[in-house]
Amino acid sequence: MSQSSKPDQTISNLPAQHSTAQTHRRILADNLQSLSDAFEAGTSINDIVQARAKAVDITLIDIWEQYFADYAEDVALIAVGGYGRAELHPKSDVDMMILLAEGALKKHQSRIEAFITLLWDLKLEIGHSVRTCEECTSEAGKDVTVVTNLMESRLLAGSQQLFKNMRKATAASSIWSKRDFLQAKLEEQTNRHRKFDETAYRLEPNIKEGPGGLRDIQTIFWVAKRYFDAEGLEDLTRLGFLTESELKALLQGREYLWRIRFALHILTGRREDRLLFDHQRELAKMLGFQDDENNLAVEQFMQHYYRTVTELQRLSEMLLQLLQEAIEHRDDTFKPEPINKRFMSVHGYLQVCDEQIFLRYPPALLEVFLIMQQHPELKGVRAQTIRLIRNHLHLIDQKFRDDLICRDLFMQILRQKFGISHELRRMNRYGVLAAYIPEFSNIVGRMQYDLFHVYTVDLHTLFVLRNVRRFSAKEHEHWQPLCSKIFTTLDKPEILYTAALFHDIAKGRGGDHSQLGAVDAEKFCLNHGFDRDSTNTVKWLIQNHLLMSMTAQRKDISDPAVINEFADKVGDQVTLNFLYLLTVADISATNPELLSSWRSGLLQELYLRTKYVFRHGLAKPIDADTHILERQTDAEKMLLERGISAEDVQRVWINFSRDYFLRHIATEIAWHTKAITRANNDDLPLVLIGEPGNRGVTPIFIYARDNDGFFAITTTVMTRLRLNIVDAHIITSTNGFALDTYLVLDEQNQPLLDQYRIDKLRDMLNKNLRQPDNIPRPPPRPVPRRLRHFDVRTRITAEDSADGRLTLVEVIAGDRPGLLATIARAFLDCGVRVHDAKISTIGETAENIFMLSDMHNKPIKNPEALQILTRVVQERIDQQPSADIVDEYTF
Repeated sequence: MSQSSKPDQTISNLPAQHSTAQTHRRILADNLQSLSDAFEAGTSINDIVQARAKAVDITLIDIWEQYFADYAEDVALIAVGGYGRAELHPKSDVDMMILLAEGALKKHQSRIEAFITLLWDLKLEIGHSVRTCEECTSEAGKDVTVVTNLMESRLLAGSQQLFKNMRKATAASSIWSKRDFLQAKLEEQTNRHRKFDETAYRLEPNIKEGPGGLRDIQTIFWVAKRYFDAEGLEDLTRLGFLTESELKALLQGREYLWRIRFALHILTGRREDRLLFDHQRELAKMLGFQDDENNLAVEQFMQHYYRTVTELQRLSEMLLQLLQEAIEHRDDTFKPEPINKRFMSVHGYLQVCDEQIFLRYPPALLEVFLIMQQHPELKGVRAQTIRLIRNHLHLIDQKFRDDLICRDLFMQILRQKFGISHELRRMNRYGVLAAYIPEFSNIVGRMQYDLFHVYTVDLHTLFVLRNVRRFSAKEHEHWQPLCSKIFTTLDKPEILYTAALFHDIAKGRGGDHSQLGAVDAEKFCLNHGFDRDSTNTVKWLIQNHLLMSMTAQRKDISDPAVINEFADKVGDQVTLNFLYLLTVADISATNPELLSSWRSGLLQELYLRTKYVFRHGLAKPIDADTHILERQTDAEKMLLERGISAEDVQRVWINFSRDYFLRHIATEIAWHTKAITRANNDDLPLVLIGEPGNRGVTPIFIYARDNDGFFAITTTVMTRLRLNIVDAHIITSTNGFALDTYLVLDEQNQPLLDQYRIDKLRDMLNKNLRQPDNIPRPPPRPVPRRLRHFDVRTRITAEDSADGRLTLVEVIAGDRPGLLATIARAFLDCGVRVHDAKISTIGETAENIFMLSDMHNKPIKNPEALQILTRVVQERIDQQPSADIVDEYTF
């Protein structure tokens, strides 16, 4: 790195004499600017953080001397925590303790208050405590974080003897035995990792507290310092816990995280340890990343980050295990328990029988994970064996991959009853999975800069595999009961596991990842003993792994033609089973909030409808007329049981179109019909709000004298109440009444259950639908923070619907509050009618599909009219005036 700006030069002109607060503020600000310049010039981050600590040292000592120069015997100023380690970032907490002799507080209280006040005036992030030696011992004995802070303390000014007494009183020989301290720090780390779902691969990771972050490195040092009196991470090599290459990786990882943290503090002007979307793009730029053909700079930056913390997490796991063994089993006499001629159990961990085993028998690099599956009593892989695995990864070459023994071992791992996903995650963590399947290495740590995919591609892939495995576990059958039932019918579950492993493996290469991944999977299958039929099924599943979710979310699955078309593409029941399981597992692993009850219900409905087709044979597709008759028969039976006469039913139904009966199930038809037969004109508009039911979504039915403004009014009301419309059917009866149905969720994507909100919704709809010519405007609502950092280009396409009766318009735009209401108002102003709407939000992107007509219920055929319509909608979405355009053309 360039050394063009030496940090020490930035503090050379700090005054030795007493200075005013204003002077110190200026000097510290100048120091920070100089260090920022040094950072940009590539100066060592180690030098920079130490120089910042030294600059603060000089300031604090100078101010301290103003108040305590004559009191060096009974008071001391001590740096603790990160500041005690002489490591400070621009906005790090300056943690310090004022240590007092017994009975000295009253004597120094006014000086202490003045000292602290002056530090606050300097705008330093001060964290301070005032304690006697006895109080230090008491507090440290109760709280492991306190004793940890004191372990890293250093004397800045004042009584050397007080400082020595405090260090002796809080040493391991006095409080927190080495074993107790170790257990407390391990528990602390476990709890901390649990807050981050045990993974560093989050969209907005915490570089300090997250797994593999700076706190993990500090934990290693704390344990080593407490037990071995280590003064730095370098001592871990001298003590035999780290090799030179591992120490280098550990120090380089820490330096990289330090550079990110320093840049974060400069960028935000505050203490910030989260890699928020707000900052990721600018950080990538600050750290020298640039966009390339296939990957954004921010994606490259985050991939580098994820790979760094993964390596740090592995080193942390290994080191803490070694330290724990040295502390807890130092004096133990133990006898290893043999597992086979290559492996044994040592203290409950898997260990190789000798260090040459991987050289003599390379397949043992895979056998490790098979043994872990077959011996659930093992707590993990012993640290020395982890190191050996890492040091012998070079043996996993093409010859290794072509070895029939290795191929058989990998398939055995995939076919075990237990531990498949757990051991594949371990294989990924140790680097074995990417070595055995080279294509997998490209997706390790790869993020996608959007809100849809909340995990990196490799972690997402392994979560899909985990979800698939859960379908086979009885303890998880409550999660997706239908999936669990279907899984028991699979003859070859390895087909599903392989499809899960390869479905996203080609992301980031350019081109269609589904097609490229299918090629990789075909090669893998043929090399690992799959027959041609099984191989073709895996290929098809990967090529079409988005088919079911796209059909369910973007098409009208109440339409028999849609179901018939989907069934024709899938081909048979066995493939449908595989596709349904893969789809549910995939969506669940993409984003924990994505598989809402609504989406889950859609997928299940599509599965069951398609299963019906296969049960009757593809040669006999669902007939729409038969479908309508069945629903009418069932609905009429329900109505008769509820006291509604057949004459009243037919009087209502005679005005209903085929579309109405195709789009509603029998229970919905009966619900609507009963309400309509009992309503009179004074009751209109009739607004029905139903129970969520199996679909997990709140249905709303509106019956009133039709008006073209109803869709705009309804969407605006929903926006005002922070509700999301996910589906809408806008149907007009032959006698001119609206039969409009909306399916809605609340802002948490849950059905509407709060009775107050339900009543409020009904009242607002009634009030506004009675005044259809006075359409309220959507209220201004701030765009959520995460959405602000994605620039989604608005795209609008128009084409004839499949049956040619309407015009299909697709609007893709950046999601934001009130988007649908904005689009609805644009349609109304352009004089087009909405007949159907499919609303889908994928991360930061809203994908909406509308079925439209002109005012005569005909498709919009005029090219000029379509051009104006798309222009108006786009400009409304992009918040540009467009009234003058609307006036140019009458639809």
